[in-house]
Amino acid sequence: MTTVTASRDAAGPASASSVPPRTRGRLDWRLRFAALSLIWGFSFLLIKVGTEGYAPFQVTLGRLVFGTAVLAAAMAVKRERLPRGVRTWGHLTVAAFLLNALPFSLFAYSELTIPSTLAGICNATSPLWGMALSMVALSEDRPTRLRVAGLGIGFIGVLTVLGAWQGFHGLDATGTAMALLASLSYPIGWIYVRRTLAGAGESHLSLTGAQLLLATVQLAIVTPLFTSVPTSFSLVPLLAIVALGALGTGLAVLLQYGLVAEVGPTTAQMVTYFIPVIATAAGVAVLGESLAWSTPVGAVIVLAGAALTQVRRSA
Repeated sequence: MTTVTASRDAAGPASASSVPPRTRGRLDWRLRFAALSLIWGFSFLLIKVGTEGYAPFQVTLGRLVFGTAVLAAAMAVKRERLPRGVRTWGHLTVAAFLLNALPFSLFAYSELTIPSTLAGICNATSPLWGMALSMVALSEDRPTRLRVAGLGIGFIGVLTVLGAWQGFHGLDATGTAMALLASLSYPIGWIYVRRTLAGAGESHLSLTGAQLLLATVQLAIVTPLFTSVPTSFSLVPLLAIVALGALGTGLAVLLQYGLVAEVGPTTAQMVTYFIPVIATAAGVAVLGESLAWSTPVGAVIVLAGAALTQVRRSA
């Protein structure tokens, strides 16, 4: 949910730089992979809890503040500097909006009216949107029959999750549309990043830190215009926001970057397929959200389709 590299195989949302050389981390990569899956999977639960005490824009602003703080600390430890150049900062401003400010806010607003389980599954449609957009925007990314089939299967899965044969009965259309738009925003941002920031001289950490900083500034400007200062500060929702930012945005960025560096983007992006499973389990077990048969069945179809869209021709 929070980082992306310039690699063709990257699949997460937040910054761009060339893929780093593979290195070996101190903690086994499988444990870090599992930790990242859990963190991003539980993020939808944390969003839901956060919106129970604070306005969606406030949840997003808090998330970005704490996430940026973690990245700033990491940059200080590694003695990294923010990127230079007006052009780079201009592109990062657009990336910050498309990959952070907009989707984070849309997910927060969507969970006012839809369960966190549905939001998590909507997030899994990002590879499908990415495949559809790449056919038009990326001339070098030519689709195969298998990938086109995956696209069709994936969207059948979306219709299954939404219960299309029932006329979408009982579904909040606005909230669901917001969650799907949030998932669409990610691949739009990835394509923009590939076209403008791929091969940038600055490090991944520097670019990501600057991008989160810019997204924080964007929300700091917008939030006071649409919300008022809370009259009371609910502790549990506040803790959820802190965890969402420090873990789901800050630490997750560092974990994913480490995975990409060690095992490559293709393996690292597999975390995408665990997020809706964990989000669904967390929503049902912790929040007591109801689960119709069509939700897990549709989710499996979505993930199968998304997996097929990532299959590429052998070199």
